Amino acid sequence: MEARSLLSEFCSNSTNLILQKTRKLSTARIVSSSSSFIQSHNRVSFKTHYHTKLVSQRVEIKRRLQCTNSVEKAEDLNAVVKDSGNGVRHKKLAVFVSGGGSNFRSIHEATVEGRVKGDIVVLVTNKSGCGGAEYARASGIPVILFPKTKETEGLSPTDLVSALRKFEVDFILLAGYLKLIPAELIQAYPRSILNIHPSLLPAFGGKDYYGMKVHKAVIASGARYSGPTIHFVDEHYDTGRILAQKAVPVLANDTAEVLAARVLHEEHQLYVEATAALCEDLSSEVEKTQMYTAEGNLVGDCM
Repeated sequence: MEARSLLSEFCSNSTNLILQKTRKLSTARIVSSSSSFIQSHNRVSFKTHYHTKLVSQRVEIKRRLQCTNSVEKAEDLNAVVKDSGNGVRHKKLAVFVSGGGSNFRSIHEATVEGRVKGDIVVLVTNKSGCGGAEYARASGIPVILFPKTKETEGLSPTDLVSALRKFEVDFILLAGYLKLIPAELIQAYPRSILNIHPSLLPAFGGKDYYGMKVHKAVIASGARYSGPTIHFVDEHYDTGRILAQKAVPVLANDTAEVLAARVLHEEHQLYVEATAALCEDLSSEVEKTQMYTAEGNLVGDCM
């Protein structure tokens, strides 16, 4: 199946983006799609829409959660045994959150609905009472507290890696997790940890740029565009290789709150699409592709 030339909305004047290059995807298992997923070095973005027919077989055993210190373990860890109909098992996902976890909820809903060939098997948080953790418990997803501090009985980095191994985690998704990921975890899961950031990296990234601080800085700078970035995680804040981005216009009368809502709407869609591609093994199969406007101008600096 080939990645076809696409049209995607970009900027406030609805300028179309056109995918200039195509490449045959040898391992794609999508029954039908209106676009494909790309990797990107620079601020490049486009939208993917999957219409995948999944024939899933589910074998479910009732979970009984038992809280033991910092790990809420699922006994008879049946999780769910799923088959996509072509012998490919669903990927097992761990999600890290520090707050309400709206991106976590969007991804979880997509896995339940079959739009993502994966299952969230554990949630990791540094705040046991946050909204994301409460949602996980209500959905029967075990919760791990990390890191260990003087105030909390969280896991050490080594114990966290061991716990994720026991859950047989394939990929880790950071969804508003505000702690630096330890080197032990990055070494244990190379090129298997994703993060979403609410700006077009490398702009407005780093330790001090998170949450509303990002959007305030974008508006103060006079930038014309912002938007979410999905990238692989390395040992530093927001410096890993960029996987996907979506440009969002910054309007003249925007406040930080209004811009944040506009970006968050795109985050929910983009993270689901990126996770779907990751679980389909598409992210490593697509040729690095440049994006152009309808007028033939290379999309690069949106500042």
